[in-house]
Amino acid sequence: MSCLFNSLNHFIKEGSCEIRQKICNYLQENKPIMDGLDTKIILSFENNDYIQQMRLMSTWGGAIEIQAACNIWNMQVIVKNYRNKGEKKNKDIEFIPLHGNIEKTIQIYWTGGHYEPIKK
Repeated sequence: MSCLFNSLNHFIKEGSCEIRQKICNYLQENKPIMDGLDTKIILSFENNDYIQQMRLMSTWGGAIEIQAACNIWNMQVIVKNYRNKGEKKNKDIEFIPLHGNIEKTIQIYWTGGHYEPIKK
């Protein structure tokens, strides 16, 4: 299971597998992840079977899945970036729902290869 989906599971009252599948369904239905760009076009820059690969429990999630989660569950996700050194060290990456309706804010750590929930 991907650490991203496990991290989201700490804040969303659904199992990691259900979260993954809802996000994949959202992408499959071509729902928006960015203003002004068709989701299918964004995914075409990845690989031809992006959604099918993402449905596999061993596939890691990333920014696309975080943005889709924001849109589905009306939440802001602040990713604490612990992968950079020097000037950019510990910069936050903020994801918000496209429609702007934020019902809750969550935070997760990212080391460049692993996500972990920040529990308050």
